[in-house]
Amino acid sequence: MQMPDQRDSGRGDERPVVAPPAPSDATAATMEDTKAPAGKSGLRVVREIVETVLLAVILYVGVRTVVMPYEVDGASMEPNLANHERVLVNRVAYWDVDLNSALNWIPGVDREGEWVFTPFGGIGRGDVIVLDPPTQHDKPYIKRIIGLPGDRITFQDGYILVNGERLDEDYIDGPVTECTDRSTTGTDTCDVTVPEGAVYVLGDNRDNSQDSRFFGVVPEENIDGKAFFSNWPIGELGPIGHGDYDD
Repeated sequence: MQMPDQRDSGRGDERPVVAPPAPSDATAATMEDTKAPAGKSGLRVVREIVETVLLAVILYVGVRTVVMPYEVDGASMEPNLANHERVLVNRVAYWDVDLNSALNWIPGVDREGEWVFTPFGGIGRGDVIVLDPPTQHDKPYIKRIIGLPGDRITFQDGYILVNGERLDEDYIDGPVTECTDRSTTGTDTCDVTVPEGAVYVLGDNRDNSQDSRFFGVVPEENIDGKAFFSNWPIGELGPIGHGDYDD
């Protein structure tokens, strides 16, 4: 008996082999995109990181140019600012600009004299400031401005007299301010007429403060900035008071 030819029996089920269609131009482009080198996407990520870091540095430098953190060292400003309390200092609080000089850059404009603009209001009595003391010291001080240019500062019965009028200081406890001239410069520091371009400063803790009673007036260029906000500890969070005087 002859067996059927196995090769012949399956021929009726065979299907013609059809070649896949060639990709169109659009399909080919899409395939190329999906095969883009990994290095390109890596460079993009690196560029974004660099841009982010540069922006952060610019913002940090900009903020530090305007605002300086400061930690109180000592008890000279108690009870209003405690030892190790941290405050923010506006470094441009007393910045001013001569608008006439700026306008003179315009062709055809020729303005004489000064037209000084102080966007933050200028130096004021009662301002709490960070300063470089006129005596040799390795750290800046924080004190309160008591006398402005032209003021005569004297002391009587525990009070400060400004041009002969008693200064009402609601941020300290009563008549506690005494002054004994301890100047090493030969200038009386307890009877002072503040010259132009200078201020007279005191600590709020009058029995424990090295201030203008010891080292005299402070040149305005020695002022680092105006303390305006306490940011540590959390319980002291808030703006710093600058006195309320009837000038």
